[in-house]
Amino acid sequence: MTSSTHPSFGLSAIAVAAHRVVLACAALGLVAQAHAQLPSDEEELALAYGDKSFVSIATGSSLPVSRAPAMATVITSQDIASIGATDLDEVLETVPGLHVARETQGFAPVYVIRGINLGFNPQVLMLINGVPMTTVFTGNRGAGWAGMPVENIARVEVIRGPGSALYGADAFSGVINVITKTADDIQGTEVGARGGSFKTGDAWVLHGGKWGALDVAGHLRMGSTEGQRRTVQADAQTGSDAVRGTQASKAPGRINNARDSVDGALDLSLDQWRFRVAYKERDDVGTGTGVASALDPNGQIYSQTITSDLTYDNRQIAPDWALNVQGSFMHYTELTDITLFPAGSNAFGTGAFADGVIGNPAKWERHERLGASTTYTGFKLHRLRLGLGVEREEVYKTRETKNFNSNFTRIGNGSIADVIDVSATEPFMRPQGRTKRYIYGQDEWSLLKDWTLTAGLRHDQYSDFGDTTNPRLALVWDAAYNVTAKLLYGSAFRAPSMSELYAINNPVVTGNPSLRPEKMRTLEAAVSWQPLTRLQLGINVFHHEMSDIIRLVNFVYQNNGEQQGNGLEFEATWDVAQDLRLSGNYSYQRSVDEATGRAAANAPRHHAYARGHWRFSPGWSVDPQVNWVSERPREFGDPRSSLKGYATLDLTLRTDRAAKGWDMAVSVRNLFDADAQEPTPYDMSPGQPYISLPFDFPLPGRSFYVQASHRF
Repeated sequence: MTSSTHPSFGLSAIAVAAHRVVLACAALGLVAQAHAQLPSDEEELALAYGDKSFVSIATGSSLPVSRAPAMATVITSQDIASIGATDLDEVLETVPGLHVARETQGFAPVYVIRGINLGFNPQVLMLINGVPMTTVFTGNRGAGWAGMPVENIARVEVIRGPGSALYGADAFSGVINVITKTADDIQGTEVGARGGSFKTGDAWVLHGGKWGALDVAGHLRMGSTEGQRRTVQADAQTGSDAVRGTQASKAPGRINNARDSVDGALDLSLDQWRFRVAYKERDDVGTGTGVASALDPNGQIYSQTITSDLTYDNRQIAPDWALNVQGSFMHYTELTDITLFPAGSNAFGTGAFADGVIGNPAKWERHERLGASTTYTGFKLHRLRLGLGVEREEVYKTRETKNFNSNFTRIGNGSIADVIDVSATEPFMRPQGRTKRYIYGQDEWSLLKDWTLTAGLRHDQYSDFGDTTNPRLALVWDAAYNVTAKLLYGSAFRAPSMSELYAINNPVVTGNPSLRPEKMRTLEAAVSWQPLTRLQLGINVFHHEMSDIIRLVNFVYQNNGEQQGNGLEFEATWDVAQDLRLSGNYSYQRSVDEATGRAAANAPRHHAYARGHWRFSPGWSVDPQVNWVSERPREFGDPRSSLKGYATLDLTLRTDRAAKGWDMAVSVRNLFDADAQEPTPYDMSPGQPYISLPFDFPLPGRSFYVQASHRF
């Protein structure tokens, strides 16, 4: 490591910023106290100026966002409806410090938090109602994720920065928790439908009410789309054609982003008990620009996710004691019907394949979790939380069919008839599983008036790669009734995925059972200020250092990378009038790859978002939003210029006729048809003298959506 990762943790850069933030906080508090008229009732002041948004994933208990010991953002169902979002990705793009990029596997989303864009995005932990959605094969949400609808979302909570002290593996650069609607949120029945560009159609029904003593909430949604169809000018087969003298490429050609979707959920609760079950199916999921970066217009991915959890939550099981016990299960299936390279391809230099290079891996996963936590408030000024648990995650079955050997020679003449099942002889991975056990403790200590110190420690033990321990410290100071400052430290880890550990029979990707987890340490300082009843401001600065980054080195996964980054995030909300709200945020980050000394690739240095919400007439509102993404630097050695930035404008007109039960919305995304693109990877090598996707991922142009729902 460089000198910046000395035990001093490279504090020189961040210490100055942190010191300035604390001084600014004190100054803001003094200014506010000097100019404000203080009522006699201090609680009224706290009510007027206090943060009305609460977050639970920062500590496991509900706290105001401004006082949470983490940098957190909460997005409500009202926000989601107002901006006309149709998918979770559109919601997450509004979060400070978070940008949604794309990757080659099925055009899946990559949640780039604070400039960390590595591999298949296993550095972000996705939760639904607190239950991880991580697939253990790749460590992300799976190639068949294909989006998440928003109709059943009550709120989205996002933590930027490490969360491993509470959530363990993969809570590395951030944590996203999607909380679905309960019977209290729905209160009746809602039916709705949406139609729009790209032959998109969705229909859903929500119900919340009583069934005897049970509170019942249900959701069913079905939809389909052809997806955006922008043109890819050249692909990996284009480069191969130039080298091998073939003419097999389907480029220029359109992206394959079609999919059919089914989502269902049932939520039952009785007193302290809650049972949830959910079903998610994605069929005919297009392969985007192709799994091997060669256009595959007929390729399809199928995925099925079944989850369930049973929770017992007693806030007063005994005097000063609370208890939470949860068991959860997830089953994930992923099947493929894809062509890696088109008919006539000689991409491997071993002869042309008559019907193309065909390779279809399939995998089945099981995840079983049992955890318990208890909270004790019997000590004066302390709130103690203790937890432990055990988890079993496994790829319990794999299957692979293909028409080529592990050395890339053809089977027969490379036709469809030559496809054979190699599951028993040359599989991409044999079934693998691991068990992890964890224990953690956390203390929220009100050490002085207006000062709270949160300290936590979690130890995880894995059956395959060993142990890891991660601490957190957070000092929160209510400097004045309208000013709060924070100083935060935490560490995090990202467990190697099964493919990184155990991939076999693939000449270009080989697993390494000796891998260590990726590690990160982060230091942050923040201040939030509410100078006026209608104005809220917040700013934070951060510094993080990553080590043991997992990368491919000579086709074998190795711990071979270090990266550090600095940045700031600013956000503001201003209620200009009773019927007009303006909000927005700006993020800056500069991450550096320690090996090259260059800016880390494929992440915007600047990102800004602004939104207006104008209720111009009773029951009507209009929401314009602007999203600006700056240029993104390339990887070291990539001869292409940095990818230019873009700005998009969306506009949503909505009517909420709650008294009559109707809600309608019309949305235009990317109103001015901006040429928005996300970076493609740099994969040129001595054995491949071309970039597979020399032009970048095109994002959708102008699109339109109309939706209507009725409550009764």
